[in-house]
Amino acid sequence: MYLNFSGRMISLESPLIMGILNVTDDSFYDGGQYVTDEAVVGRAGEMLSAEADIIDIGAMSTRPGAADISEEEEVDRIEKAVRLVKKQFPQAVVSVDTWRASVARAAVQCGADMINDVSGGTFDLAMIPTIGQLQVPYCLMHTPAKPDVMQQHTDYQDIIAEMLQFFGQQIEKLHETHVHDIILDPGFGFGKTLEQNYFVLQNLEAFKVFNLPILVGVSRKSMIYKLLETTPRNALNGTTIVNTLALMKGAHILRVHDVKEAVEVRKICGMLK
Repeated sequence: MYLNFSGRMISLESPLIMGILNVTDDSFYDGGQYVTDEAVVGRAGEMLSAEADIIDIGAMSTRPGAADISEEEEVDRIEKAVRLVKKQFPQAVVSVDTWRASVARAAVQCGADMINDVSGGTFDLAMIPTIGQLQVPYCLMHTPAKPDVMQQHTDYQDIIAEMLQFFGQQIEKLHETHVHDIILDPGFGFGKTLEQNYFVLQNLEAFKVFNLPILVGVSRKSMIYKLLETTPRNALNGTTIVNTLALMKGAHILRVHDVKEAVEVRKICGMLK
């Protein structure tokens, strides 16, 4: 299994580590830390030195209850950050975390190699046709609603079956636009209760039916820190445990704040195969 990043074929035989670079002021864990040019470049460099395979840049928080920012502000933040990272680290694989088609287009024009869409193409109906035009890898995440109301939409009859149906429908739309580099993200923490998150993790193998890479993003989320009765800042150990379980369940990409620890998880899990 491979992904085509701007002409570079990268194997998924060994899981990839995606480092999170939030250029936001209100993300749940690191909001406000990486808003200057120096901080953006420094953070990207730290993660690449720790063996991150992908840098995922986000300019708008998608934490539960988060409000939207304007399209113009998101484009400005993304263009600036992508250019900074690509200028300093030309070989870095850069993903952009956005659900807006206009932001996706601007990001790729600035050098981004991949789009990571928390809405799976449902918040902006122009996204899937845009990805078809851009022909970049696309991460398709499951969520039932926008972040400001998603936790009001956790009443599933059969959560795995409904997620499989959602993925099937969106994959078909992507194939119609000739997009083939598709990654699936179950959307941990997005429109799911704590118990539902762990049920999805327990049944992660169900998503292998599509024969597509699976991305897991649980880093320091409430499914970990609320269960352990702690805070995001003190949830690294729990994150490492859940990332280990995810790899044992077949995840191909881990999206994390803490690259060094995730690389260690990959190395250890790699010894068991």
